[in-house]
Amino acid sequence: MLGLMAIVFFVLLAIGAPVAVAMGLTGAIAVVLIGDIPPQVIAQRFVTGVDSFPLLAVPFFILAGALMNTGGTTERLVRLANVMVGRFTGGLGHVTIVSNMIMAGMSGSAAADAAGTGSVLIPAMKRAGFSPSFSAALTAAASTIGPIIPPSIPFVVFGVLASVSIGRLFLGGAIPGVLMGLYLMVAVYVIAKRRGYARGAPPAKGELRKALWEALPALALPAIIIWGIVGGVVTPTEAAVIAVLYALFLGTIVYRELTWTNLQAIFGEAALTTASVMFIVAAAALLAWVLTRQQAGPALVSFVLSISRDPYIVLLVLNVILLILGCFLETLSLMILLVPVLMPLIKALGIDPVHFGVMFTLNLMIGLITPPVGMSMFIACRIANIQITEFAREIGPFVLALVAVLLVVTYFPSVVLFLPNLLMGN
Repeated sequence: MLGLMAIVFFVLLAIGAPVAVAMGLTGAIAVVLIGDIPPQVIAQRFVTGVDSFPLLAVPFFILAGALMNTGGTTERLVRLANVMVGRFTGGLGHVTIVSNMIMAGMSGSAAADAAGTGSVLIPAMKRAGFSPSFSAALTAAASTIGPIIPPSIPFVVFGVLASVSIGRLFLGGAIPGVLMGLYLMVAVYVIAKRRGYARGAPPAKGELRKALWEALPALALPAIIIWGIVGGVVTPTEAAVIAVLYALFLGTIVYRELTWTNLQAIFGEAALTTASVMFIVAAAALLAWVLTRQQAGPALVSFVLSISRDPYIVLLVLNVILLILGCFLETLSLMILLVPVLMPLIKALGIDPVHFGVMFTLNLMIGLITPPVGMSMFIACRIANIQITEFAREIGPFVLALVAVLLVVTYFPSVVLFLPNLLMGN
């Protein structure tokens, strides 16, 4: 049955079916063919797949990101990043990375960060002499930092699926997220040096203080969210609600760039994005339930352990598999399909689930910038008005930089576990 399900799934993808439709139909066909499962289970699993209080954080973080992109927050954070690092070789390239690192502490979504910073910085980089394809590739690569530095929508989903502390996952992603930014900045420096890309002018006296003052209200949001979750004051869902209210406050009262017309468009966009995400979650939940019932987890555990019982080799094998799958499947659907299947293996090998969660999520983030179905890739290409083939020629160095961080995270667990253990105990 597992082999037949795989054939049905990939045939549906090959004929152009959306990923959510392919997963839902594969699960439904499997239920019918198994025969001893009531068909009502199909609808039941769709509903129960999204019937989760922690998953309520997802639409609120999506909405918070949309509010900040339209309410003036993004522009002020970009201005601060420009004052901080714009003077270095490849100036606007570094500004793109630092802007995404700062935005990562607010939206938790790679797509939101790619759209927000990309709409501001891709045109700016093109005017400064950067090639459109380089600008798009860098913007997409930098957006992958968003779901690693807390807060993070994928960490919320992983925590729900694996029954792992979302607060510990948030803290575990902080250092790897900073490493992603630093490694990408090295790549930008090398490329800019070779191509002669310009650097920005040094900031005028008092400019840093002014930019910091303007961005300070926005910079308070990540501290509020992380302190609230780690301190046990709020749940991740409640923190997401606070993020929305704070973003509304900034956009309407502090920066005064949100209007009633803006809000109508923002809420409509967030509703459509949430519906799309939740449809994927529901369809993946049905397919994951069928896979679990068909003993896919024990089968995978047996297969991987037949290769090696060394945790380091197993993690290497899983990284390769995830990197390949991430090129073809959407992040949340992969997470819902694979986490229930892989967790028995992770527990059997004694791997810390927080360490694995950060590694797993970082791996899937790389899939967002690799053809043929990377979401951040599509967003950046649309903003830069380039073809995917042009994007593919520039993304290589940035993928290598992120894979290098992935290897560090994989084989040095303390990079992930240091902050959770320090602030929340072992």
